[in-house]
Amino acid sequence: MSSPFERLNISDFLIKALEKQNFKKPTEIQERVIPGAINGHDIIGQSQTGSGKTLAFLLPVIHRVDPSKDEIQAIITAPTRELARQIYQEYEKLAQYFPEDQYVRAKTVVGGTDRKRMVDKLKNVPHVLIGTPGRIKDMVINEGINVYTATALVVDEADQMLDMGFIEDVDQVAARMAANLQMLVFSATIPEKLQPFLRKYMENPRYVHVNPEQVTAQDIKHVLIPTKHQDKTKLLIKVAKAYNPYLAIIFVNTKKTADEVADAMLAEGMNVERLHGDVPPRERKNIMKRVQNAEFQYLVATDLAARGIDIKGISHIINYELPRDLDFYIHRTGRTGRAGMSGIAATLFEPSDQLAIQKLKSCNIHFVLEELRGGEWVEIKTRTRKNASNREKGIVLPKPKKVKPGYKKKLLEEKKKLAKKRKGFK
Repeated sequence: MSSPFERLNISDFLIKALEKQNFKKPTEIQERVIPGAINGHDIIGQSQTGSGKTLAFLLPVIHRVDPSKDEIQAIITAPTRELARQIYQEYEKLAQYFPEDQYVRAKTVVGGTDRKRMVDKLKNVPHVLIGTPGRIKDMVINEGINVYTATALVVDEADQMLDMGFIEDVDQVAARMAANLQMLVFSATIPEKLQPFLRKYMENPRYVHVNPEQVTAQDIKHVLIPTKHQDKTKLLIKVAKAYNPYLAIIFVNTKKTADEVADAMLAEGMNVERLHGDVPPRERKNIMKRVQNAEFQYLVATDLAARGIDIKGISHIINYELPRDLDFYIHRTGRTGRAGMSGIAATLFEPSDQLAIQKLKSCNIHFVLEELRGGEWVEIKTRTRKNASNREKGIVLPKPKKVKPGYKKKLLEEKKKLAKKRKGFK
């Protein structure tokens, strides 16, 4: 029986590897990216988190490698060492099914690891180099790693690369690669500041934007929990305990807040770890390993530390505060509800969050308003009145305490006068 992956025109051993991992059919981003990438086209892929984009670039990159040549043929860059390692892990899952005569070697190059050991590791030249831009640039410039033979460059999470100041490092690596360079760029958003870099290296790129209307996975329940002037950290602890998740990521906006929240949860005897930019590389690697092994129930994290992390079994996302850049809401909530599983994305919100929630709802994100009553989750039925468009569902403005006599009658008369004036302008 033929496989749904055959229409992608990838190697038989890759199809076998996918089937052995119980992949049933290609995702939309894979369907639309892989054939063009195999044919050598430059591609800009824009898709939601959890859409299968890693395989969308990894499969064509591996397919195009010539294993008989002992040279670097492709470079895959990621903004964080965690994401780079996860891409490598996806490669390893495929590699166990490679035939000996078609074996494609890949190596990781990331910060926080011993430089000499890394140089030694690269003496057995990989076909595919996966890593962070700064460390790859360092190895190319200071250690003389040859990349001029590489004809494919993948830039994953390009908007985050831009935010973190890594695009210049990617640029310096790209400038030393083959003249006939194929570039595959993947990004949740395509900021205007990214355009000069794209124009410099990409020739008539194919633009693939997957499912812009459905920005979050269908199996995620989005919950709004009003703070109602309660102490936010105490409320978070109540919420976290009430959910009793298999694994929850609690998102905050700053490293300082991450430490404060994690310390408060530890004081309550909760099984929690933290992940942010000030955590040393070796410790971050250890934390990720322990999280993957389900040794923690809660992980308090900032966006840049956690974006791109693919951890199995995340049952809950809790937004201690909404992100300043609302695109990150999609990235945060995309950590749960993956691979056909359901998930809950809960947000502690304050009245000042009303505009942000309105913007998220305009992206077709459906929120349910809930609160804890007697240890049970209860949906709050929102009050609605005619012409209530100035209020968000679940964010009800208080009624005036006093209403002057005849107020409604006078308001009606004013509306009639205004309607007459408008007719006069027609």
